[in-house]
Amino acid sequence: MERTKLSIPDILAKKEKREKITMLTAYDYPLASLVDGGGIDIILVGDSVGNVVLGYESTVSVTMEEILHHTKAVRKAVKFALLVGDMPFMSFNISKEEAIRNAGRFIKEAECEAVKLEWFPNCIEMTKAIVNAGIPVMGHIGLTPQTAAQLGGFKVRGRDVETAKQLIEQALLLEGIGCFSVVLECIPDQISKIITEKLKIPTIGIGAGPWCDGQVLVTYDMIGLFERFRPKFVKQYVDLSAQILEAIKKFKDEVSQEKFPTKDHSFTIDKEELKKIL
Repeated sequence: MERTKLSIPDILAKKEKREKITMLTAYDYPLASLVDGGGIDIILVGDSVGNVVLGYESTVSVTMEEILHHTKAVRKAVKFALLVGDMPFMSFNISKEEAIRNAGRFIKEAECEAVKLEWFPNCIEMTKAIVNAGIPVMGHIGLTPQTAAQLGGFKVRGRDVETAKQLIEQALLLEGIGCFSVVLECIPDQISKIITEKLKIPTIGIGAGPWCDGQVLVTYDMIGLFERFRPKFVKQYVDLSAQILEAIKKFKDEVSQEKFPTKDHSFTIDKEELKKIL
C-alpha cells in the first residue's frame, strides 16, 4: 500500500483501530530522513536536543532559536510522519500571548503540524490559549524534565494514591481543553493503563509500560549514540557509538600508515597537461 502523509485525524484513528503509534526524536536532516523512511508515525524535535546534540546538562538550557534551527532542518527531510516541535522551557510559561507567539513560530517558521508542552502549574491556562489559537497540542505529564528539579529529580511519578490521582486528573484536563494526545513519562504501567482507558485521545508512553496507545524513545538512546547515561526504559537496538569509533580509529591508522587515500580515491590530470606545468 502506498504510504501517505499522516495527519492528526490519522493519529486519532489509530487509537480507535487499536493500532500502536510510534514516535521517535530527530534533530537534523540525515537522521530525520532515516526515521521518516523507517515508517515512524510521529517525529518529535525534542528539547532533548540540548542533552544529546548541544552538550547541555539539562534541557532547561535550550532556547527557542536553537530548537527552531533544528526543527527547520528536520522539516526538510520529513515527508510522511507528523512533525511535532517541543516547546522549550520558558517559551510557554510567562504569558498566554508569548506562549501563542512561540507555538506559532513552530507552525509558521518550522512548518510543524503540532507542538508539545510539558505539564507545569499554569499548564491548563497556557495550553488552552494555544489550542484556542488553532495550534494542535500534545500534552506531557509524569516525569517532566523541564521541571524535574522542582519535583525532586528524575524519578517515577504516580507511585502513591495522591500523585497517581493527580496524573489521571491532569490527563483528563488536557483532553478536555483539546489536546490531541498526551505523553506519559515514567509512570507505573498500571496507572498508564487507567489513563489510556479513560482517554479518547492517544497516550504515548516513555517508561510508562506497554498499555499506552503508542511509544516514544529518544533516537540517540535507541541507537547507542548517547552514552552519558541510559534510562531503564530505553532499549538499545544497535550500538552505533562502537561502530563509529572503530571506523574513526581505522581511518586514523590508514592515514598514518599511508594506506589512505589510494589511487581509487584520487583524481588525475592529463599527462600532456602535466608536462606543460612542470
